[in-house]
Amino acid sequence: MSDKTEQNRLSVFKTYKLYVGGKFPRSESGRVYEVQDHKGKWLANAPLSSRKDARDAVVAARKAFGGWSGATAYNRGQVLYRVAEMLEGRKGQFVHEVAHAEGLSKSRAAEVVEAAVDRWVWYAGWTDKIGQVVGGANPVAGPFFNLSTPEPTGVVAIVAPRESSFLGLVSVVAPVIATGNTAVVIASEDAPLPALSLGEVLATSDLPGGVVNVLSGKAAELAAPLAAHQDVNAIDLTGADAGLARELEIAAADNLKRVLRPRAVDGEDFAADPGTHRLTAFLETKTVWHPTGSLGASGSSY
Repeated sequence: MSDKTEQNRLSVFKTYKLYVGGKFPRSESGRVYEVQDHKGKWLANAPLSSRKDARDAVVAARKAFGGWSGATAYNRGQVLYRVAEMLEGRKGQFVHEVAHAEGLSKSRAAEVVEAAVDRWVWYAGWTDKIGQVVGGANPVAGPFFNLSTPEPTGVVAIVAPRESSFLGLVSVVAPVIATGNTAVVIASEDAPLPALSLGEVLATSDLPGGVVNVLSGKAAELAAPLAAHQDVNAIDLTGADAGLARELEIAAADNLKRVLRPRAVDGEDFAADPGTHRLTAFLETKTVWHPTGSLGASGSSY
């Protein structure tokens, strides 16, 4: 192809869409907003999600919850690892988006993306191990087995970090679904493009539709109905400022949602060792008593 032909081609801009229920709808309101880089240069138009989009995402997450929570932990680990494979294959795209979103050099953005892929693999490895860490047999005085096992909370709303548009995003989403929950994610308001692109990766992996739903738009507009939604079981306030977080906590109390508050006032260091606190934040503990038979002078009878 000649240089002249190259110069005459029209630019093909990427159309970013929401990711809800395994599909890519535009906002039902038809609204979009401009996304700019750190220098104020236009990057793309992102969907401006509405409250109706948020409710639709909850419906999709609830529909997917039974199948995802019922899958074996080993199978969930396989699926999450497949997502990491797909992220690795599209690393160049995410480096480009993260560099523009966060004002990083290409080399620094590459380090961030690689850390995000590694973080996803790390959580994939925890799917069939977390139960052994937080569950187990309890000693009781009587002819019973007493076993405690972790179970997923349900549908989790996530206000994604505003500054860390990809590593932070992965750090809050992966542990939620690794433990069998489903998620409705409000992407970074200022830098939503990596999150919307993550939706494309999830759609082409083995993750069932509805397990993760990605919304872009104004955090305050979307988080309020999610915090008050009776079919949302928990909410992660990592990306909410102090004022918004307070309002969401009050709304979440109506149906006794689990609430995960930011660990640090000045923001979380997502490059640090994540530990297991996000894995356990959205788990419930089920304790089962099982009779073993009578205990006599000669010992127990099972």
